[in-house]
Amino acid sequence: VQLQASGGGLVQPGGSLRLSCVASGLTLEYYAIGWFRQAPGQEREGISCINSGEASTWYDGSVKGRFTISRDDAKNTVYLQMNSLKPEDTAVYYCAAVSCGRGMVHFGSWGQGTLVTVSS
Repeated sequence: VQLQASGGGLVQPGGSLRLSCVASGLTLEYYAIGWFRQAPGQEREGISCINSGEASTWYDGSVKGRFTISRDDAKNTVYLQMNSLKPEDTAVYYCAAVSCGRGMVHFGSWGQGTLVTVSS
């Protein structure tokens, strides 16, 4: 099962984007879903996740207060609202089913990511 991320693009510093994560063949409401990103030349890192059910969330310090993760189970979609974007947020963003929390581990293969470029 692969989850597909979309919604990336080019945005100026201080701008906003909303990423979406959808899946085929998987009902997301039963899973914790996480967002990861991989900047050029760097390892992929987990930045946020949301649990199923009570929908508790976790954020890495680098995005806390600027990014908001949410889920709409009726649409089988998880979102990542990104505000106050910085050039260092430039990366390919991925979503995956995870064990939510610091050091979160993803399950399954990686789907197609979406490129976010923050530049003036």
